[in-house]
Amino acid sequence: MRAKVLVLAAALGVVMTVPVLAHHSFGSEYDEKKPLKFENVTVTKLEWTNPHARFYVDVKDAKGVVTNWNFELASPNVLKRNGWTKNTLKEGDKVTVMGTAAKDGARLGHAQTVIGPDGKRLFAGSNTADGN
Repeated sequence: MRAKVLVLAAALGVVMTVPVLAHHSFGSEYDEKKPLKFENVTVTKLEWTNPHARFYVDVKDAKGVVTNWNFELASPNVLKRNGWTKNTLKEGDKVTVMGTAAKDGARLGHAQTVIGPDGKRLFAGSNTADGN
Protein backbone atom coordinates (compact mmCIF):
# COMPACT_ATOMS: atom_id res chain seq x y z
CA MET A 1 0.00 0.00 0.00
CA ARG A 2 2.79 2.41 0.92
CA ALA A 3 4.50 1.81 -2.45
CA LYS A 4 1.27 2.68 -4.29
CA VAL A 5 0.96 5.93 -2.33
CA LEU A 6 4.57 6.88 -3.15
CA VAL A 7 4.10 6.11 -6.85
CA LEU A 8 0.87 8.11 -6.93
CA ALA A 9 2.51 11.05 -5.14
CA ALA A 10 5.46 11.01 -7.56
CA ALA A 11 3.16 10.88 -10.58
CA LEU A 12 1.08 13.75 -9.22
CA GLY A 13 4.25 15.79 -8.68
CA VAL A 14 5.30 15.29 -12.30
CA VAL A 15 1.84 16.21 -13.63
CA MET A 16 1.73 19.36 -11.51
CA THR A 17 5.06 20.64 -12.89
CA VAL A 18 4.23 20.29 -16.60
CA PRO A 19 2.25 23.58 -16.84
CA VAL A 20 5.05 25.45 -15.04
CA LEU A 21 7.70 24.07 -17.39
CA ALA A 22 5.57 24.87 -20.46
CA HIS A 23 5.30 28.55 -19.53
CA HIS A 24 7.98 30.94 -20.73
CA SER A 25 9.01 34.55 -20.41
CA PHE A 26 8.55 37.05 -23.23
CA GLY A 27 12.29 37.65 -23.56
CA SER A 28 13.13 33.98 -23.95
CA GLU A 29 11.08 33.62 -27.13
CA TYR A 30 10.41 37.06 -28.65
CA ASP A 31 12.62 39.93 -29.79
CA GLU A 32 11.16 43.34 -28.91
CA LYS A 33 13.36 44.83 -31.68
CA LYS A 34 11.42 42.85 -34.31
CA PRO A 35 8.00 44.51 -34.55
CA LEU A 36 5.34 42.91 -36.73
CA LYS A 37 2.31 44.40 -38.41
CA PHE A 38 0.12 42.38 -40.75
CA GLU A 39 -2.91 44.08 -42.26
CA ASN A 40 -6.01 42.43 -43.72
CA VAL A 41 -4.85 38.90 -42.92
CA THR A 42 -7.23 35.95 -42.63
CA VAL A 43 -7.80 34.17 -39.33
CA THR A 44 -7.49 30.40 -39.75
CA LYS A 45 -7.84 29.20 -36.15
CA LEU A 46 -8.27 30.34 -32.52
CA GLU A 47 -7.13 28.30 -29.51
CA TRP A 48 -8.69 29.52 -26.25
CA THR A 49 -6.27 27.77 -23.88
CA ASN A 50 -4.06 28.45 -20.85
CA PRO A 51 -1.50 29.69 -20.16
CA HIS A 52 -1.87 31.70 -23.41
CA ALA A 53 -4.57 31.77 -26.05
CA ARG A 54 -3.34 31.67 -29.65
CA PHE A 55 -4.64 32.50 -33.07
CA TYR A 56 -3.35 31.75 -36.53
CA VAL A 57 -3.48 33.90 -39.67
CA ASP A 58 -2.61 33.42 -43.32
CA VAL A 59 -0.18 36.11 -44.50
CA LYS A 60 0.42 36.73 -48.20
CA ASP A 61 3.79 38.22 -49.19
CA ALA A 62 4.52 40.52 -52.14
CA LYS A 63 4.95 37.49 -54.44
CA GLY A 64 1.59 36.04 -53.40
CA VAL A 65 3.09 33.26 -51.29
CA VAL A 66 0.87 32.46 -48.30
CA THR A 67 2.35 31.44 -44.95
CA ASN A 68 0.51 30.65 -41.72
CA TRP A 69 1.59 32.61 -38.63
CA ASN A 70 0.95 31.65 -35.01
CA PHE A 71 0.27 34.56 -32.63
CA GLU A 72 0.38 34.19 -28.88
CA LEU A 73 -2.14 36.18 -26.86
CA ALA A 74 -2.56 36.75 -23.15
CA SER A 75 -4.39 34.19 -21.01
CA PRO A 76 -8.13 33.77 -21.58
CA ASN A 77 -8.84 35.56 -18.26
CA VAL A 78 -6.78 38.60 -19.26
CA LEU A 79 -8.40 38.61 -22.70
CA LYS A 80 -11.89 38.53 -21.13
CA ARG A 81 -10.98 41.57 -19.00
CA ASN A 82 -9.93 43.30 -22.22
CA GLY A 83 -13.25 42.65 -23.97
CA TRP A 84 -12.52 39.37 -25.76
CA THR A 85 -14.71 36.27 -25.91
CA LYS A 86 -14.12 32.88 -27.51
CA ASN A 87 -15.96 34.26 -30.53
CA THR A 88 -14.09 37.55 -30.94
CA LEU A 89 -12.09 36.04 -33.78
CA LYS A 90 -13.56 33.49 -36.12
CA GLU A 91 -12.10 31.50 -38.97
CA GLY A 92 -12.27 33.62 -42.12
CA ASP A 93 -12.22 37.00 -40.31
CA LYS A 94 -9.95 39.67 -41.82
CA VAL A 95 -7.87 41.37 -39.11
CA THR A 96 -4.83 43.54 -38.53
CA VAL A 97 -2.34 42.29 -35.95
CA MET A 98 0.57 44.17 -34.37
CA GLY A 99 3.13 42.53 -32.16
CA THR A 100 6.63 41.17 -31.86
CA ALA A 101 8.39 38.42 -33.83
CA ALA A 102 10.04 35.31 -32.45
CA LYS A 103 13.80 35.44 -31.90
CA ASP A 104 14.45 32.31 -33.95
CA GLY A 105 12.78 33.50 -37.16
CA ALA A 106 9.84 31.11 -36.86
CA ARG A 107 6.44 32.29 -38.12
CA LEU A 108 5.51 33.03 -34.52
CA GLY A 109 4.56 36.31 -32.92
CA HIS A 110 3.43 37.80 -29.64
CA ALA A 111 0.29 39.79 -30.47
CA GLN A 112 -0.12 43.09 -28.65
CA THR A 113 -3.01 44.64 -30.55
CA VAL A 114 -5.57 43.14 -32.89
CA ILE A 115 -7.99 45.18 -34.96
CA GLY A 116 -11.02 43.02 -35.58
CA PRO A 117 -13.13 42.80 -38.73
CA ASP A 118 -15.47 45.42 -37.24
CA GLY A 119 -12.57 47.89 -36.84
CA LYS A 120 -12.55 47.55 -33.06
CA ARG A 121 -9.04 47.70 -31.55
CA LEU A 122 -8.48 44.99 -28.96
CA PHE A 123 -5.60 44.81 -26.50
CA ALA A 124 -4.22 41.29 -26.91
CA GLY A 125 -1.39 40.94 -24.44
CA SER A 126 1.36 42.75 -22.68
CA ASN A 127 3.03 45.75 -24.28
CA THR A 128 6.14 45.24 -22.20
CA ALA A 129 8.96 42.81 -22.74
CA ASP A 130 8.65 41.46 -19.20
CA GLY A 131 4.94 40.70 -19.53
CA ASN A 132 3.56 37.24 -20.22
